[in-house]
Amino acid sequence: MTSTAINQLRPTVLVIDDSPEVQRYFRFVLEADHYLVETAASGETGLQLVRTGCVPSVVLLDMQMPGMDGLQTLKCLRELQPELKVIMCSSQDDPEIIRQAILLGAQAYLVKPVQHLYLSAALERCLASHCRTSPNPPSPVLMMPREGLGRAN
Repeated sequence: MTSTAINQLRPTVLVIDDSPEVQRYFRFVLEADHYLVETAASGETGLQLVRTGCVPSVVLLDMQMPGMDGLQTLKCLRELQPELKVIMCSSQDDPEIIRQAILLGAQAYLVKPVQHLYLSAALERCLASHCRTSPNPPSPVLMMPREGLGRAN
């Protein structure tokens, strides 16, 4: 099997986050888990990637970004590709913001700093629902670190 064929079997995760450190962390963790990774530093850039042919299996989307925030980006992504799986990632754990994200179609909401185990579980759940032929979408999930862990935007 050629490397191109192997890469086509690996799911692509689009990371939309304005922090280079967060992008590097997600790239490191995701590539170690055998995902292909694309990154965008803003909601606008992420939308442009999707419009011009990037076909992610899942999007990891930051909530707080300059310009277009995560909720605005999520709404636009859902308009472009209604079936696209989106996991929100934020240091905000405000129940109202989480509710808005879920109502806009986010499959999960992870609070930063995102632990590898939570990220893997959320991705696996999204990908499993992506392959499922059931007409009922999975219920959204909320995963948060335990108290006492530091937080980063």
